[in-house]
Amino acid sequence: MSAVSEDAVIRVRGLRNQFGAQVVHENLDLGVRRGEILGVVGGSGSGKSVLMRSIIGLNRPRAGEVALFGEDVAAMGADERARIDRRCGVLFQYGALFSSLTVAENVQAPMRELHCLSEDRTAKLAALKLVLAGLPASAGAKYPSQLSGGMVKRAALARALALDPELLFLDEPTAGLDPIGAAAFDQLLLTLRDALGLTVFLITHDLDTLYTICDRVAVLSQRRVLAIDTLAAVASHPDPWIQDYFHGPRGRAAQSSASRTRT
Repeated sequence: MSAVSEDAVIRVRGLRNQFGAQVVHENLDLGVRRGEILGVVGGSGSGKSVLMRSIIGLNRPRAGEVALFGEDVAAMGADERARIDRRCGVLFQYGALFSSLTVAENVQAPMRELHCLSEDRTAKLAALKLVLAGLPASAGAKYPSQLSGGMVKRAALARALALDPELLFLDEPTAGLDPIGAAAFDQLLLTLRDALGLTVFLITHDLDTLYTICDRVAVLSQRRVLAIDTLAAVASHPDPWIQDYFHGPRGRAAQSSASRTRT
């Protein structure tokens, strides 16, 4: 199966990322379909976060093409790039909230960059995003240091949703959460995807997340996308890392748990 389709919301072709003598990606192709949750996995150093940063414009690749919503990112001017950025939301690893701002102010920050909403309107929209992310109204007045790990992730998700994005990028959103909190976050993502029509690019190492919410899985290995397909198809790939990852003790446990949930 081809990794890229012409109508993909995210289309990456021939990507090369290199830092000094270290080549992270070479001739990498990837396509993400509208409305799907794509799980991106790979071993340490495979370049999962680098790939995400290249797609959202925080890292300039040495070669290759990145297109969002059918438009070549490299060919865009500043205004065009800003227009595309408003259609995307990003949840960085560890949340990356501004520690000096309250949770509500963190969510309001992207809205204020647009300079087109009143303070009252901005505050009301931020409160709505917090509710969508599953946080109580009282969380808005707190600072990130006053939140639990799970609440930080939800606050970061609320900020990612601030501009009503069509495309959501999530970097390890359940890392560090307890199993109950991680499962609740997974279900929240499913609900938001279905209710808001989101497309989700999800970096994760959480096998339960892969089995629970991902429509397809992409495996980064050998500097490229080694496999991309449904989880069942990817898990049957003969690559040793894939076999160890999906069929080791944790993989078998996640698959068994997912099977019990479906029945």
